[in-house]
Amino acid sequence: MSLISSLSLSLCVCVCVCVCRPPTVKQPPTIVKQSLKDYIVDPRDNIIIECEAKGNPVPVFSWRRNGKFFNIGKDPRVTMRKRSGTLEIGFRSGGRPEDYEGEYQCFATNDYGTALSNKILLRVSKAPLWPKEVLEPVVVTEGSPLVLQCNPPPGLPPPYTFWMNSVMSPIPQDKRVSMGLNGDLYFSNVLVQDAQTDYSCNARFLFTHTIQQKNPFSLKVLTSRKVAETAPSFLSPSGSESFKMVLRGDKLLLECIAAGLPTPGIKWFKKGGELPGHNKVKFENFNKTLRIVSVSEEDAGQYICMASNHLGSIRHSISVQVKAAPYWLDKPTNLVLAPDENGRLVCRANGNPKPQIQWLMNGEPIESSVPNPSRQIVGDTIIFRSVQMGSSAVYQCNASNQHGYLLANAFVSILDLPPRMLGPKNQKIKVIENNRTFLDCPFFGSPLPVLRWFKNGQGSGLDGGQYRLHINGTLEIRRARDEDQGTYTCVASNILGMAENQVHLEVKDPTRIIRAPEHQAVRRGSTARFDCKVTSDPSLAVTVTWMKDDKPLALGWRFKKDEEFLYIHNVNEGDEGTYTCVVASEIDEDSSPARLTVLASLHPSVNSALPADLPDPPMDLELSDPAARSVRLTWIPGNDHNSPIREFLVQFEEDRWDPGRWQNLTSFPGHLNSVILQLAPFVNYQFRVIAINTEGQSEPSRPSPRYKTSGAAPDAIPTGLRGWGSSKDNMEITWERNGPNLQYNVWWRRKDSGEEWSNVTTASSKHIVHNTETYVPYDIKIQARNDFGAGPESNVETGYSGEDMPDTPRFFKINRRSSDTLHLQWDKPLEPNGILTGYQLKYLTVNGSRLGRAQIETFLPNMTEFTLHIPDRSTRYRFILSALTKVGSGAPYREESPHFSNEAYSKDQVDIATQGWFIGLMCAIALIVLILLIVCFIKRSRGGKYPVRDKKDLPLDPVDQKDQDGSFDYHSDEDNKPLQGSQTSLDGNVKESDDSLVDYGEGGDGQFNEDGSFIGQYTVKKDKDETEGNESSEATSPVNAIYSLA
Repeated sequence: MSLISSLSLSLCVCVCVCVCRPPTVKQPPTIVKQSLKDYIVDPRDNIIIECEAKGNPVPVFSWRRNGKFFNIGKDPRVTMRKRSGTLEIGFRSGGRPEDYEGEYQCFATNDYGTALSNKILLRVSKAPLWPKEVLEPVVVTEGSPLVLQCNPPPGLPPPYTFWMNSVMSPIPQDKRVSMGLNGDLYFSNVLVQDAQTDYSCNARFLFTHTIQQKNPFSLKVLTSRKVAETAPSFLSPSGSESFKMVLRGDKLLLECIAAGLPTPGIKWFKKGGELPGHNKVKFENFNKTLRIVSVSEEDAGQYICMASNHLGSIRHSISVQVKAAPYWLDKPTNLVLAPDENGRLVCRANGNPKPQIQWLMNGEPIESSVPNPSRQIVGDTIIFRSVQMGSSAVYQCNASNQHGYLLANAFVSILDLPPRMLGPKNQKIKVIENNRTFLDCPFFGSPLPVLRWFKNGQGSGLDGGQYRLHINGTLEIRRARDEDQGTYTCVASNILGMAENQVHLEVKDPTRIIRAPEHQAVRRGSTARFDCKVTSDPSLAVTVTWMKDDKPLALGWRFKKDEEFLYIHNVNEGDEGTYTCVVASEIDEDSSPARLTVLASLHPSVNSALPADLPDPPMDLELSDPAARSVRLTWIPGNDHNSPIREFLVQFEEDRWDPGRWQNLTSFPGHLNSVILQLAPFVNYQFRVIAINTEGQSEPSRPSPRYKTSGAAPDAIPTGLRGWGSSKDNMEITWERNGPNLQYNVWWRRKDSGEEWSNVTTASSKHIVHNTETYVPYDIKIQARNDFGAGPESNVETGYSGEDMPDTPRFFKINRRSSDTLHLQWDKPLEPNGILTGYQLKYLTVNGSRLGRAQIETFLPNMTEFTLHIPDRSTRYRFILSALTKVGSGAPYREESPHFSNEAYSKDQVDIATQGWFIGLMCAIALIVLILLIVCFIKRSRGGKYPVRDKKDLPLDPVDQKDQDGSFDYHSDEDNKPLQGSQTSLDGNVKESDDSLVDYGEGGDGQFNEDGSFIGQYTVKKDKDETEGNESSEATSPVNAIYSLA
């Protein structure tokens, strides 16, 4: 199939009016994500119970716990994520995860109904300790059977058990000694050497990643001169018959372990028929266990195991009964109806026993809902007739029996909408001639529109012949020909209207290699040339690339290409390989490979007359010096045929993980024929050797004998550890696998946050951390492990969650530095949400309501300014600046330049505020004003002094003198002198001011403070008459006026 056909198939989205709706259409809620029904959580982590739903309007979520309303607001440990129903229960502030065990169910509700999640049984993982016990040595007679009981503590989920000795080496298991399904260790017969080690049962708990070890058993074997042989007898199961019940879809494990000497062999039969095919049934544990994957009803019946040795045989019959939890035959699906239309919801399920069907509407039994004459329930079907607006709802079908239940939501939405086209307008599709193509026309409407296709706006609807109209509206053209080019119009119509869209189809000639490269054998030092001539459609751009051994070929002085050839100059041994010419257009491609073989150069020598050839394969492979993780391999080189052997390639094959496939192990220089091979643990190897000279590779040698290494924990750290985001709210942790049958412990936490490590154990080479914040650094590390233990931990690496579009720049300033330039400045976004790749500036002229043509400038992430030259200083601009990450452009910062048209700019204009003489003048004026203010303040502070004693009174001494009432009076001759500028009376005396503050006193006493201001009382008492007879006044003067104002 061509590239364009594949592209068309990927674009062919199944559009059904029951499923695909425009986002503006009202829609009842639909559950899109929820936790498992049986949900076991790690007690060391926060508990997260998922519930996600979609709908329009956005659904509102609520929960029930153990059948009762769960009030999330009253529990401080429980939070619900925004626009989601997912619960998160944290224990940083205390609390026990066990207190939250129970059955949870999520309800998503909007104006058009309520959808339900499954009932989620939440349980906390448990890893109880092994009970303390003292085990006495086990005494057994040689040749007798023995069972060492494990009895691991009951964990949740149940632990994985295995047996090891005191030096932590696994107990070898074989036909005689093996572990049963219950964890016990069974000996069909005991040998003397069994007492040379002890036996300890180990339980590994998956959630806590811990291993608990039981106290070891020690054996004491009593020997005798002659060990009697015994006929077979069963150790497990007991008796001659047993019963086993298994659920449909589960795996069936049947076990028979027999005692006897010699060790009995086990065979399996099915009464009245044959065992299932080899792709479904597997024999394990040395034929003692029969495994059937994905059990079905036809696997029920009687299974017989037979144990036999040369002394006889016994049989055990296991009756297998297959039950079934409910499973869907016809699951109800969403239904969109127009007013007065009919429809039905069907809910059919099967199981053993047959499940009961119960209908609910919006989470409540349908029997308790308001009767609806347009709805009729007939067994497992709800029939709707002549539905009306306002009867939208979400219906639930619950099918249950004693082994489980199924719950399905299906909404019935009553809509009245004309047709709409959901796909892009006027799509252009290119297709290679004679290839199949699909023209998509996704649509929506209620009632369901009728869709027809027309070509070039003419003729009747296209359907039939080479055209096929699919139910979702897609038009299939089986073989596109040149005459199929043109414009195709799809028209959707119902009673409310019609809508149409167009698709333009172009048919192109294929891209083909008409002269392909051919296999070549050239001498070392010469030039090789490969042909690659191409023909293609003239309207398509074509690229020609070369690959070597499926990897892109780097061109240089030795590797050169032109339109039709690839040249390899000065060929050497490293150039040998397969070269592929790949020619590709935007919609198809073609390729052709050719092999280059490099031959030895012809130098004059004794053997120059003899032609060089491939070497013979090595012979007589031997293994020696066995060790736990290594072995020595020795061989005899074959004839090199006049071309010295450069290296030997050692390959291996193992019979457990990938039997029959030979893989490269390592290579050694051509002068060696005995080497030490470093091997992986617990692998059954065989080896072969290939000799390589300048002519090429020999045939492989005959395989060596097999060599099996013992098991051990991994000793290498997985490589290529990295963390990166594939979306804005996750981080993918990936690494390279470093061996078969390994699991990986992966840890992660927010970098520099002090948080506890989160971890998971997985068998894949990738783990996705969901619900992360955008572009946040994480510490990550990894460790490989297998059944024998854990390997070393890696160094802590730094990974990042996914990027998103950045915020707006912090600021965006526009300054005019001259009449013909604008200087733009901005700063990085406060939240870049990733690695900034640059900035995009879009600007256009603004003239009233008219906008000019937009121009775009892009800048590197370290640029935060730009000078724009403008043709006219009166032109205004609108600027739109956005930051960029690899996800896309962030929110724009919009700004318009100020209006500068009334300003007179000149290149020679000088700013007066920056001139020295102007600054000096301003400083002098400020100094003069400051001095005047100081003088005024001093004069105001001194004030005028008012006489309080008539001159006829005797003056007091300068020394303080007391009055009769004990007060003091201070005065001097200066006190009664008139002020400068005061007026004198006609009798020559100085007239005192008429506004003496004495008149304002409220009593006989008045007082001034030290600066002469009035404080309510005088210090000298006067009789009223005396005071009135000795009044004096001063003539008004400018200075007094100032004082009075002050």
